[in-house]
Amino acid sequence: MISVHDAGRAGALGELSAFRERFHQCLTSRADALSDLADAVLCADGPVASLAELSLVPEHRRGHGAGYDAINHGTIEVGRLRTTLARLPLPRAAGGRIALGVDVSHWLRPDAACSPERLFCHTYARGKGQAQMIPGWPYSFVAALETGRTSWTAVLDAVRLGPADDATAVTAAQLRAVVGRIIDAGHWQPADPSILIVADAGYDLPRLAFVLADLPVEVVGRIRSDRVMLRPAPPRRPGAPGRRAKHGGVFTLADPASWHTPEHTTGTDTTRYGHAQAQAWDRLHPRLTRRGPWLDHDGELPLVEGTVIRLQVEHLPGDRDPKPVWLWSSVTGASAELVDLLWQVFLRRFDLEHTFRLFKQTLGWTRPKLRAPESADRWTWLILTVHTQLRLARPLAEDHRRPWEKPVTEPRRLTPARVRRGFRNLHATTTRPAAAPKPSRPGPGRPAGSTNHHPATRYNVGKTVKRDLTLAQHRNHTG
Repeated sequence: MISVHDAGRAGALGELSAFRERFHQCLTSRADALSDLADAVLCADGPVASLAELSLVPEHRRGHGAGYDAINHGTIEVGRLRTTLARLPLPRAAGGRIALGVDVSHWLRPDAACSPERLFCHTYARGKGQAQMIPGWPYSFVAALETGRTSWTAVLDAVRLGPADDATAVTAAQLRAVVGRIIDAGHWQPADPSILIVADAGYDLPRLAFVLADLPVEVVGRIRSDRVMLRPAPPRRPGAPGRRAKHGGVFTLADPASWHTPEHTTGTDTTRYGHAQAQAWDRLHPRLTRRGPWLDHDGELPLVEGTVIRLQVEHLPGDRDPKPVWLWSSVTGASAELVDLLWQVFLRRFDLEHTFRLFKQTLGWTRPKLRAPESADRWTWLILTVHTQLRLARPLAEDHRRPWEKPVTEPRRLTPARVRRGFRNLHATTTRPAAAPKPSRPGPGRPAGSTNHHPATRYNVGKTVKRDLTLAQHRNHTG
């Protein structure tokens, strides 16, 4: 008789093998070389240092030049791969809801003067409160978040932000496409609660909520502590002269004297942050101006109301006197239970930081010195499929721990890096869709002693599209 444990392992192994087959079908050029390169990343003994060193991994059956040739000249059907990722089982956040975390991570290329489409990426310096702007390629990632403390996420999409792109517009279009694929895959039904979009500071949350209002989503994210929100306009008195007021009183986050009695005040005891208190004020909205994404808005600017949440925890790791965190959600009329759910789901957004660290430090996402941004896109999608295979192998992997590491009794508590250590043992039991390499010999290359008469073009860094009109000229032009 087959036990439930064996049946579960067989099902997980079948899901992993099926995904490897579907991934290989998404590769239309240099498919076998790209597949072997992904296996080399999965089965390498340590962190990935370069593409050339991946050719020394036994699972990479081709020469050291095949990896660069596959990344530079291969072809991936990204649309088909996105659909494949969306059809996989999705993790659920607290309350059984789908929560999508969105964030930007940078592939820094400060010395790549011959690489086009680089932007100035905001990075933190060593000093407190210091930051630097370093040239690189920013990528916007969307991932489904889990519940509880974990370093796992299900990355569903990645889009590189170009010099001519508006970050808010690209993020809104990216989220719309991801939500559409999730609905098409059957993960969300009309009777289910809305999908949560979780973002950190730096995103125009009211703009995202307004643009995605026709979708079953709710936006929640962090806002700056110096923001000023507005209350709803008071009811108009009968016979009062003048135009009806659009905004109510001022709600200044940094001024407790401007606060009114919150609709909800909840307290929760946590194992990591001590006692957490959340206060929620309903139907607050920001004052929108015709700047940035609202510059070309047709008609009168809307009122995007939501719930403001002030979260105060007892302590943080290394900080005994933490500052409060302010959140804004597009939900109105939220109950006390929903308020607790919103801030708890927001804390899960930081699991994306663990995913980015795994991409860069272990899987070698930013290690290759690629010139073309299209090559960087192919390598990025290859890393996403590697991470997906690790997630599918999560219930199958055994703990190959180091002597100084604590043993893990539950397999689902293994980190992605520890699952990767045992993937070589799983690799022998899964399908291998890539064909064996054909014998060949390298080309002659450039003759010895000759010089390069076609130097690479150098590109400037930064935005290439500027607004044609100033704010005053745009106002006169549209007025």
